[in-house]
Amino acid sequence: MIDKTELYFDIIILGSGPAGFSAAIYAARGNLKTAIIDINMFGGQPSNYLEIENYPGFPLIGGFDLMEKFEKHADKFGIEKFPMTEIQKINLLPEQKVIETNEFIFKAPSIIIATGAQAKKLNIPGESEFKGRGVSYCAVCDGAFFKDKTVSVIGGGNAAVEEAIYLTKFAKKVYVIHRRNELRADKIIQERAFKNEKIEFIFDTVPVEIKGTNTVEKIILTDKNNNKNFELDVNGVFPYIGFSPNVDYFSEQLQLTRQGFIETDENMQTSIKGVYAAGDVRNTPLRQVITAASDGAIAACSAVKFVEELKEHSSSKV
Repeated sequence: MIDKTELYFDIIILGSGPAGFSAAIYAARGNLKTAIIDINMFGGQPSNYLEIENYPGFPLIGGFDLMEKFEKHADKFGIEKFPMTEIQKINLLPEQKVIETNEFIFKAPSIIIATGAQAKKLNIPGESEFKGRGVSYCAVCDGAFFKDKTVSVIGGGNAAVEEAIYLTKFAKKVYVIHRRNELRADKIIQERAFKNEKIEFIFDTVPVEIKGTNTVEKIILTDKNNNKNFELDVNGVFPYIGFSPNVDYFSEQLQLTRQGFIETDENMQTSIKGVYAAGDVRNTPLRQVITAASDGAIAACSAVKFVEELKEHSSSKV
């Protein structure tokens, strides 16, 4: 058995999206020893967004570029960073929270969970079989593979419509398939999509199966108005039907909503003392870069106050 190095911090942040980096900046400014850990590369979901145009101060900026600025800002405060770290287990219950990885055992009295969310699956036949062979959850990552081909986007929110517009840079035809009779995306985004001649909308329709041989060749859809199935010839399927929270490591330790998001109060406090949650992983009415960053700031300020009170209590005992 290999002995692992124990690393002690005042605050550990799990996740490096807008909430994570914002929390790291505020925690480090509180003059507390802070670390940020992510099982992936730093940047979170926004790193995959082609363009962001609703973050104040940046009328238009690439998602990767914005998150790079977040990281550089955090670097100014000497935060210790651990990207691409494989986590084995997390115990949030003791006074000293424990995060065990392949190489280290991290300990801290306060943890901020900013692990974000991942794209929901359609959970229909063919989806998992054709993942990476026509089924993709990232248009920015894979759009170029569909040059002069026909693709479908499933969903009607901002992400779905924005990605459909992006895909028209490559695909000759983009179907937007939505289960309702109107889109949920912001009006300005809808207007752009409706003006794009490459995009065709199919409303009141749900996907039921993805078919093909080596790659995707067609999608089977059900018209909700008459409950009849029909086929659509496509080379790609891009589901954008929402997100599910990344809570696998601690779902049984924290109070969650019925949808699986972490319950917090206005201070981002979870059901465990010293543990806070910020961004898309928590129960929030709006999941945007700006609200995630705001959550991170609040969570960090709460965590700083918690740790400082712990230290004061400990010193008064001596």
